[in-house]
Amino acid sequence: MKLNLALGWLAAVNLVCGLLIQWYVVTRLGVGIQTDALFAGMAVPQLGLAVISGSLASVLVPILSGRSQPFFGQAAWTFFLAIAGLAALLTAVLWATAPIWVSWLLPGFGSEARSLTVELTRIQLFGLVFMAAIAVLWSVYYAEHRFLRAEAAPVLGSLLAFGAVVWGLPRFGIRMAAWANVGRAAVPVLLLLPGLFPWRRPALKSEAVSTAWHRLRPLLVGNTYYKVDPLVDRFLSSMAGPGGLSILYLGQQIWGAASQILTKAIAAPMVPLLAVQAKAETWPVFQSTWRRRAAWMAGLTAFGFLLFLAAGQRLLSLLIGHGGVTLENVSMLWRIMVGLVGVLIAGSIGQVTSASFYAFGDTRTPTRLGMLTFTIYVPAKILAFSSFGLMGVAVATSLFALTNLALQLWYLGGAMRSRTAAVG
Repeated sequence: MKLNLALGWLAAVNLVCGLLIQWYVVTRLGVGIQTDALFAGMAVPQLGLAVISGSLASVLVPILSGRSQPFFGQAAWTFFLAIAGLAALLTAVLWATAPIWVSWLLPGFGSEARSLTVELTRIQLFGLVFMAAIAVLWSVYYAEHRFLRAEAAPVLGSLLAFGAVVWGLPRFGIRMAAWANVGRAAVPVLLLLPGLFPWRRPALKSEAVSTAWHRLRPLLVGNTYYKVDPLVDRFLSSMAGPGGLSILYLGQQIWGAASQILTKAIAAPMVPLLAVQAKAETWPVFQSTWRRRAAWMAGLTAFGFLLFLAAGQRLLSLLIGHGGVTLENVSMLWRIMVGLVGVLIAGSIGQVTSASFYAFGDTRTPTRLGMLTFTIYVPAKILAFSSFGLMGVAVATSLFALTNLALQLWYLGGAMRSRTAAVG
């Protein structure tokens, strides 16, 4: 419990600093073309974080947990160099083609907003390499149960990035915020890199790489498909008028930050434990572990949302209802966040259920379920936007999260029954 609380506090500080960066930019500049361009420019780096980093952590922690040297060191260096190299190649391609795909992605932006978005996107794309690298380093530290150090490094990066924005935004404008996002990803890589030493020669044809690729392949294919959801949101909200994209993004970020804090405190420390239980085939204990964590997640998120219903609008007015942000902006943000309730509750519980699948090596089931629900969800979201605007997008997003969670619970229960029966 003490470890969970410490991890939760570190994750909270890190994510709050990230929100503070966005808060300072929004209250300083107001909700409009500049913030829309900045947040739109984050879309592809964040997609890379969700697809590459999320997939890596889910696969590498179970593979590395419980391993001894020299297997551990060689695998860690191999993953680090290979993934960072691939991320650098992807960054170069995206940087060169940014004017093309930004125009496709944001059809509602005018020429001024589109030009600024291309510039800010190119800056923030450099963060992709660091995001991929930190995913490997984070997995190494978690596999060795060095949780606190792994979570403390991003906190320093976020604090430095916030300080840079406060100092630099009045002097250099919105571009400073984009560079601060890159620095926020780079600092923890520098801090955690010593944990890879001593040096081990990489081995691309090793057992670890073969196992990782076997598990990563369905995740990367599936996640690239159904985690393009933020791109769909940017596409639709770019047609909602100036500031609409920023308001939807802020609502998603606030609930996403709350979910990530709980995930770091409750779900992430569970993964190495579940991996060991899965290898020992103690399935009743495995099931008890994930169910208990899911119950914690459900209770905390439901309680938090009830508090938000009662006092959220007043709190938002106090926090961001000044500077360039109008009361109408605050009211719209509160309504959007109410519509996004499924992102908070179902999305948080889904982190526990998906991590449970990954712990016993099943990356295919949650990926296929995500692809299935996303295929239905995208047309529904487009119809909801055409009828109800941004509020329709928010409600459709919640329904997607709830449906995906229900399917994961159903299939995870079946997997537990079959494995328990096979052992018994």
